[in-house]
Amino acid sequence: MVKAAQGAKGAARTSVWLEGKARRGGRGGQPSGLDRERITEVTVRLLDAEGLARFSMRRLAAELNVTAMSVYWYVDTKDDLLELALDAAFGELRLPEPDEATDWRDQLRRLATEYRALLVRHPWLSPLAGTFLNIGPNSLAFSGTVQRVIRRTGLPEQRLTGAISAVFQFVYGYGTIEGHFVARCAEAGMAPDDYFRHAMSAATRAPDATEVLRESATLMAARGGDTVVEMLDRDFAFALDLLVAGIEAMVARG
Repeated sequence: MVKAAQGAKGAARTSVWLEGKARRGGRGGQPSGLDRERITEVTVRLLDAEGLARFSMRRLAAELNVTAMSVYWYVDTKDDLLELALDAAFGELRLPEPDEATDWRDQLRRLATEYRALLVRHPWLSPLAGTFLNIGPNSLAFSGTVQRVIRRTGLPEQRLTGAISAVFQFVYGYGTIEGHFVARCAEAGMAPDDYFRHAMSAATRAPDATEVLRESATLMAARGGDTVVEMLDRDFAFALDLLVAGIEAMVARG
């Protein structure tokens, strides 16, 4: 979704999608064997494998088997490249086609589910989505589809942005936390279920946490689900149902 971006001193930063920068495929005399699409693809792969904190232009150049200066034939800054990678990831979203015959609830659930999966698949995406303007073509396509679906709910015009925020800021938070959990499991070399049991066992040894965690265990048992994945899916689906029901209630209230 489109967000306002803040720079280090609070001023809005520029964007690779402004001033024709995104349309530039490379300057004259650029190294052979490279293009912006390949550089962006490798950037996404590195971010997935090593995370945002470890990413650098030097590391990218090594992966491409070129010098760091060669990459700068195609992008002006590291931020420009990260912005391109962000929009490339948004391009993975499977957006529903405009279809007035399909229930808006089904389309909204599909969009929310796709966005959650994207955030989990790329844990580096959420901090970047909160940093950049998100005005690349794929991000705009997602935002446009969300707006089109929300308009079909029957909410008055002045309530549409609130509904979008309720649903997709929830998904952003849920997918971000889930993505970080999956990344921690991978770094520990443990399956999610094993990591969860290990973490709960360690946490219960903290005297101040015992009572809260006992209550949490009771709530999780009532929720059901044999695996962490099942529990996460069940909670997400129910939370989304609550939001859809809230939209329906507000429409009925008029």
